[in-house]
Amino acid sequence: MAREILYQKIAKIIEEQILSETLRIGDKLPSIRSIQKNYNVGLNTAKQVFLELESKSLVESRPRSGYYVSRTFQRKMALPSVSEPRLAKKENTPEELTRKVFDSLQDKDITRFSLGIPDQNLLPVAKLNKGIVRAMRSLPESGTEIEPAQGSINLRRNIAKWSLVLEGKLTEDDIVTTHGTMSAVYYCLLAVTKPGDTIATESPMYFGILQLAKSMGLNVIELPTHPVTGVDLDALKNNIHKINACCFVTNFSNPLGSLMPDENKKLLVEMLTYHNIPLIEDDLLGNLFFGNSRPKPCKVYDEAGIVMWCGGVSKTLSPGYRVGWVAPGKFKEKIIWQKLVQTVSMPSLFQEVIADFMEFGRYDHHLRGLRHTLHTNCLKFQRTIEDYFPENTRISQPQGGFFLWLELDEKIDTSELYDIAMAQKISFAPGRLFTQHNQFNNCMRLSFALNWNEKVESDLIQLGNIIKQNF
Repeated sequence: MAREILYQKIAKIIEEQILSETLRIGDKLPSIRSIQKNYNVGLNTAKQVFLELESKSLVESRPRSGYYVSRTFQRKMALPSVSEPRLAKKENTPEELTRKVFDSLQDKDITRFSLGIPDQNLLPVAKLNKGIVRAMRSLPESGTEIEPAQGSINLRRNIAKWSLVLEGKLTEDDIVTTHGTMSAVYYCLLAVTKPGDTIATESPMYFGILQLAKSMGLNVIELPTHPVTGVDLDALKNNIHKINACCFVTNFSNPLGSLMPDENKKLLVEMLTYHNIPLIEDDLLGNLFFGNSRPKPCKVYDEAGIVMWCGGVSKTLSPGYRVGWVAPGKFKEKIIWQKLVQTVSMPSLFQEVIADFMEFGRYDHHLRGLRHTLHTNCLKFQRTIEDYFPENTRISQPQGGFFLWLELDEKIDTSELYDIAMAQKISFAPGRLFTQHNQFNNCMRLSFALNWNEKVESDLIQLGNIIKQNF
């Protein structure tokens, strides 16, 4: 009984520090060993302290890292609304706005909350550079030879080896390497659609998919999407007769950050298999999970070969290398042919560097560190937004990836806000980018894959102040 009272007493002290914000959301707590030493208690008592705090959702455990103050116990802002896209009327895609956002990439003085790639400080640049030297020495003719259209067998073998979440269902022969994940999606669309066909996507959706579909003469049906659980499967079922293919980001969608539950993934694959409708699954962000294990892709549930599983390293290792891949199921020969027609083959060097890093660069160790940084950044961003943005701001609660979706007051036009913020050297992605319809005008996407420092924090606070002062 004495032990129970003691651990509760220590837990109460820490709880008061959290509630008074002496310990703030995202802060790391003292280790179990520190609790033992500071309070002169045994190991079991110290462990009970953290179990007590976890039971109240005050703290969360991160593997090999320790305990952190959780944000779930006192969420101040509501989740964004479930999207309700208009399926009939379609407006022009926001190409001018897209160009405006991308043109800002040249100015290094801008704090780019808009950029969908990780800050260079979060990437293993030195190890990759060493890999370049090793690859140059090992490649035939120093990488000047043309490789087979299916891609580097060394890279394909390492991708298959690292894809443990697929439960051993992939071998190197099931994979085709591509010039980035967007190229993988493009080849998939070429393989299963023709101009005039219709694809189904989330809403909001990644603007690259929207622009790609438009350039290919495809129609897009945006489906209602929940900010936590993803695409509404009932809405998909109701529109299934109109659809030739689906293109979904089931793990940490861009921009919402939603994660489709496993049971929904299984139902989705069963539904599409029954109707013989291909699923292009963009799983680029799947390795950036905040929980204890990587979420499964839909490909795990694919028995008929209709799921085309796309991935890459632009969000985890090197955006500039443009190395991606696809496991295209029964469409493999079509994909290889499309790649052969479009590019003949890919450059060997960067494929070998990525294969080298996967095999010798401790990819799992790098991913653990990156996930830890991103999760901490996410909590810091959310805390700062709750403190400095308008009180009626709605904010997503992603379980992985590195995007936050904000829904502001309806009177705010984030396209206009973008110009005001850019005058202060602050960039974000306006919500209008992520749809073909005239919607999400009061929304924005923020990337938290930045090197958190005083300037980033100051500019995020400044963005909140700009919203308050101008709208």
